[in-house]
Amino acid sequence: MFPGGNCVNHAVFARRAGAITAYAGAVCDDSAGRLIRDALVAEGVDTRLLRTEAGRTAYCVIDRQDGDRVFVGANLGVSIIRPEEEDLSFIAKVDAVHTGRSSHIDAWLAKFSRLTKVSYDLATVHDRDRIAFIAPHCFLLAFSGGNLSEDGALSLAELGGASGAAWCLVTRGDKGAVLYGDGKFFRAPIQPVEPLDTLGAGDTFIANVLVGLLSSNDPQNLLAAAAAAAADTCLLQGAFGYGAPMNVDLATMLTIDEVYKTTVPVAGPAN
Repeated sequence: MFPGGNCVNHAVFARRAGAITAYAGAVCDDSAGRLIRDALVAEGVDTRLLRTEAGRTAYCVIDRQDGDRVFVGANLGVSIIRPEEEDLSFIAKVDAVHTGRSSHIDAWLAKFSRLTKVSYDLATVHDRDRIAFIAPHCFLLAFSGGNLSEDGALSLAELGGASGAAWCLVTRGDKGAVLYGDGKFFRAPIQPVEPLDTLGAGDTFIANVLVGLLSSNDPQNLLAAAAAAAADTCLLQGAFGYGAPMNVDLATMLTIDEVYKTTVPVAGPAN
């Protein structure tokens, strides 16, 4: 088993890209939870906002086929949490906060965007209504578009920008990526590798793009750096390493469809 998850990965990869990062989330005092906490500490990620709850640490079961990751099932455990005042006070002091569809806190995006810049990963969700709801709050809106043609990726990026995102990124795996902002398209160069495991490559790319944009780096240069970092991730097992003997009760696993059908999003703030 390996530590990971969208926002865990972003905290680590943004730290490796030179940012000071912290992770706000929840784990349990079990083998998986301790592995996540220890890995974050080892990577220099601030864990003061990482809660320890009673229950089960979230997990996702992943198969690897021809070097590419395939999601089999998951159990979200204690990972869906309501932001607390300590979280909000911390967010108000940082340059950006990253979240995404797997965090299930969309109702808090307006609040977050009043405190700082928001980065959001919609992954494979390309629904126009969902984009229209999310994009106005975003400094960076990211999509996974490995199944899209180049024209389809360009159209999706432009839609994200027209819907309100300052910057919109569409990653396309071995076909590169497209970044849209300031009315311009930028294309990422391809960094060919023989992948061992593609898990975390997209998160690596997005985190590096976010750090580059926050640093006002040239878009073409930051895309090249993001592509190189993502290629390196493909050469590791797990998103960022730290493998440990499996110690998870897989009898509690749900299918990915069951997870999204049964998960209740976090209610929004009172004001």
